[in-house]
Amino acid sequence: MPRFSIIVPSHGVAGRLSLALDSVLGQSFGDFELIPVCDAPDAPAGALAAGYAARDSRVTPVFSPPSAGLAGARDTGMRAATGAYLLFLDGDDTLAPGALTALEARLAETGEVDVLYAEHERTPWWEGEPANPAAPLLAKAPKGAFAPAEAPEITGVRLPVWSAAYRHDFLTAHELTFPAGHFTDLGFGGLVTVHAERVAVLRSVVVRHLLRRQGSRLNLPGEHHAELLEQTDLVLTGAAGRGFTGDLFGQLFAAVLKTAAHPARLPASARRAFFRRAAALYRRHRPAGFRRPGGSLGVQHRLLAAGAYTAFRALRGANRKLSAAADRIPRPRGLRTRLYYRLQLRRPIDPHLAVYCAYWGRGYACSPAAIHAKAAELAPHIRSVFLVEPDQAHAVPPGVDHAVIGSRRAWQVLARAKYLVNNANFAEGVVKREGSVHVQTQHGTPLKKMGVDQSTYPVVAAATGSFTKLLGRVDRWDYNLSSNTHSTQMWERAFPGSYEQLEYGYPRNDVFCTATAEDVARVRRELGVPEGSTAVLYAPTHRDHRTGFDAGLDLEAFCEAAGDDVVVLLRAHYFYDRGVRRGSGRIIDVTAHRSSEDVCLAADALITDYSSIMFDYANLDRPIVVYADDWDVYTETRGVYFDLLAAPPGPVARTPGELARVFADGSYASAASRSLRNIFRARFCQFDDGRAAERVVRRVLLGEPAEAIPPVRPLAERVPAPAASPLVRS
Repeated sequence: MPRFSIIVPSHGVAGRLSLALDSVLGQSFGDFELIPVCDAPDAPAGALAAGYAARDSRVTPVFSPPSAGLAGARDTGMRAATGAYLLFLDGDDTLAPGALTALEARLAETGEVDVLYAEHERTPWWEGEPANPAAPLLAKAPKGAFAPAEAPEITGVRLPVWSAAYRHDFLTAHELTFPAGHFTDLGFGGLVTVHAERVAVLRSVVVRHLLRRQGSRLNLPGEHHAELLEQTDLVLTGAAGRGFTGDLFGQLFAAVLKTAAHPARLPASARRAFFRRAAALYRRHRPAGFRRPGGSLGVQHRLLAAGAYTAFRALRGANRKLSAAADRIPRPRGLRTRLYYRLQLRRPIDPHLAVYCAYWGRGYACSPAAIHAKAAELAPHIRSVFLVEPDQAHAVPPGVDHAVIGSRRAWQVLARAKYLVNNANFAEGVVKREGSVHVQTQHGTPLKKMGVDQSTYPVVAAATGSFTKLLGRVDRWDYNLSSNTHSTQMWERAFPGSYEQLEYGYPRNDVFCTATAEDVARVRRELGVPEGSTAVLYAPTHRDHRTGFDAGLDLEAFCEAAGDDVVVLLRAHYFYDRGVRRGSGRIIDVTAHRSSEDVCLAADALITDYSSIMFDYANLDRPIVVYADDWDVYTETRGVYFDLLAAPPGPVARTPGELARVFADGSYASAASRSLRNIFRARFCQFDDGRAAERVVRRVLLGEPAEAIPPVRPLAERVPAPAASPLVRS
């Protein structure tokens, strides 16, 4: 039997789960079992936990469906646990170094206790000093073990579940489990206090709790606050007849009154009913001789006991209902445009209007264009408008309704559209209206650091601008697309928000499974690729520490060394698209071509450094070569999420000579190259099966339930678009 069982629910925190698991496995005290509770074996957290279990026998993943909630996940972990003491760790929290050693040492001093309460740190997600709110409370505790009645201020109502170790036999003997629903910590902690006979405290930090950017889910407005009353009733019913003083009663109703006095937590239609239910509970459970607290809280107690809601509401005052209104002042340029936009915001949302934009208005492109096209097929009742910059209006395909960014019509449709779809972000002044739906499609799988993860890289952070404004834009997202579990986890870290992740694949990559040989031949003709040649796409990424475009490679010399039939399709990063062709001879500049997907279809092989295009191109199952001449500099200045050179999609070249040789000798298309690509595709091409756009349209625009959405076709069953070159096919 292990000394400790650490139970870690993971729903919604897959991006940070590895930090929690590492903090446990890195403990100096090793007599424990670690139980991650995951949604399902094939969920992001499930795959991550399985990897840990394969490396360490102390890790035993178990599974609990999201519908069971936090309470169900913890109960599942409890049933699987075999340790003498149980600890509950949220999936985005960490155990402090030496925590288990400190717990074991304290238990050796106090002897076996039912509950050992400990201090914890609350760590701001972004900046600021950690706080230790339990320290002043635990400082009042007796030095050794004690009965709860000796220190009634120390209870599981005032301390979170993850700030204690619980004796397993004690929980089993009293059949203590987590009550279903919200506020399960309060119900469980209160019942533990009611039944515990011997407790102790540890005056050192055991858990470092991450304060989420979105704040506690329990503080969000909604009908779920009624469950606070159910948990209060549960605890006080369990405490009846057990000789408890009014301390537990007072602590519970302090939480109830805090909610009743907070107008933003309860819908206006539910506040009176909440107060009346609370008053009935108050009168039913109030202990004989209970002494009300002083001050304003004491007045609230009196009004609750009397059921005087009108007087209570007057005492609460006319608090401002939602401060968000002040933050939503639109900021389009120009006074007349600003006033016009504000006027449009007062008009009803058009339930059949969708607005699309890609790359800050660079044209009809990427996943927004793919979703737009599929919506025309599956949801023709939705009117669609694509936003573009003035110099791109001429390039919009015939039949696609569009508006120029900054125009009155653009602001009009932005104000009134039900659906807003973008692969970057809409302008700072765009308001997220209640009832509108924002879809963030992203435009690549992250190798380099993104979002708030860029903050520790000075060159990138300076170019990013205000992270506060960035997160304000993230707060508008309702859905965020992902093409693999790696992306799901990194988006959660880089763009913390309350959006729903849709692991549907990237719609722009659908064409890699649907294009035909005729499509490939047509694109090659359009780009000017000579018949019978091997087209190598060279797509270097942006360097934050450089200004201007530098190919970083003598492409003419490469062609000469690689073979007579090789031509290069040069595609610079879109930051450098100025409509100027850089090609000559065997170099075809395709930077200004609207569709990167077309360019990929035309290419028989890809050379890139660290561009995310490699993840998209891998869907075609064609050779990829990584040219990493400045990997060390890039990782130092930009930062990356994983070591590309340790897990590349194909051969890695560090010099121009090495790069030319892998093409001259054919090793770029060898069996070894294919083996690397297979591993890479299994990791990063999980959801791109050719139906991503359909899934988005059905779920978002048509409102079909999640269970009705077409499942992702397994990788082995997909047939990528054929390549043109016989050399590559062989």
